Amino acid sequence: MKHEIPQSATSLPAAPEREVDRRSTRYLIMMGIRVVCFALMVLVHPYGWYTWVFCIAAVFLPYIAVVLANVGQESKTPAAVDPEMALPAPPAAPPEHGPTVIRINEAKHLGGGADADRHEPGSAG
Repeated sequence: MKHEIPQSATSLPAAPEREVDRRSTRYLIMMGIRVVCFALMVLVHPYGWYTWVFCIAAVFLPYIAVVLANVGQESKTPAAVDPEMALPAPPAAPPEHGPTVIRINEAKHLGGGADADRHEPGSAG
């Protein structure tokens, strides 16, 4: 017996409410990191190269957070699944008796030779 994973009926993306919640959470986490960078920039003494790292992070994190918050689920939507692939194939029809194509072989005699004297039934002459 073959064990197959059942296919879903649709390929719908996640609910819009869940998408908004996830993007809002990601944005708030990045803004929290920005606040921590501001605090560390001011509170850590002596000032040095790491102060500039905190400053750069505090300046550029809002841009990164907004861009990541605006990136939706559109690029990650799954492709539609053809439901016919899950259906079993119908049994093959039994072959019919005899050929399905009728072939008619005609020979045309064009005068001359031994057959020229012979008349076909129904022909004038």
